[in-house]
Amino acid sequence: MILMTFAISGTTKIFCLIGHPVEHSMSPTMWNAALQELGLDYTYVAFDVESNNLENAIKSMRALGIKGMNVTIPHKEAVIKYMDEVEEVAMKMGAINTIKNDNGVLKARNTDAGGALKSLIEAGCKISGKNVLFLGSGGVARSVAYILSNKVNKIILTDIVEKNALSVANEIKKNMGANIEGKLANLEMLKKTINDIDILINATPIGMHPKIDNTPIPKELLHEDLFVFDVIYNPLKTKLLKEASEIGCKTLGGLDMLVNQGVLAFEWWTGKNPNSTLMKSKIIEFLGLRQ
Repeated sequence: MILMTFAISGTTKIFCLIGHPVEHSMSPTMWNAALQELGLDYTYVAFDVESNNLENAIKSMRALGIKGMNVTIPHKEAVIKYMDEVEEVAMKMGAINTIKNDNGVLKARNTDAGGALKSLIEAGCKISGKNVLFLGSGGVARSVAYILSNKVNKIILTDIVEKNALSVANEIKKNMGANIEGKLANLEMLKKTINDIDILINATPIGMHPKIDNTPIPKELLHEDLFVFDVIYNPLKTKLLKEASEIGCKTLGGLDMLVNQGVLAFEWWTGKNPNSTLMKSKIIEFLGLRQ
């Protein structure tokens, strides 16, 4: 385990992450390294918050003077109603992941979308005119689908609860004029659609630590022309990505998205540019010791 030392005092301010679960999160590892390098009097911690305590967690942000809060599964959509101000594009997305406490006024943005797009481009993924299949239709899928909607040919959103996928797809179609549809996530659907897909995005927690032997799609359905993006970053390479690589797919894990969205939040909260290389290396170092 990596131990980092901080001179925490009565003046130290707090950034945090809320979600359920959060014990797998690498955000404290990368954030505290970047904060320490810049000599900023902040510390970053993770709080496990179940859905029935979400409102109390947001009240606590004001009461305790927490300066910034990241939001992860399953709260990215439900938390919006507790915000004072939401960036227009994030409001359209219907999901936020970053909150700034501006003297008691809670302002929200979505940095997942920008982080994901930057990561895909940097990985050499050709986006224009492509067909994209999302596994999952929750907060991450919604935000990334929004930012891709005017760049790709077609998007298929799937979910194990069909009405969820249909609802999100209809919303994006209405707001963005996108060529998008929602479908029930099952084996039959995957068999019918996968051959026409160029980019496969896993936006579910299937395959995340500690259940690393799980995968959202059988290996035999993958084809070598796919670009496979798994938003999971723990483990660094999920079973889905390993199997995709074995058949010749180009792949991208969630680490770059995590770092890129974190950089955007860091800049908004502090006005400083963090060392993204350091942030990434600290996560790789930590996960490397655990695996």
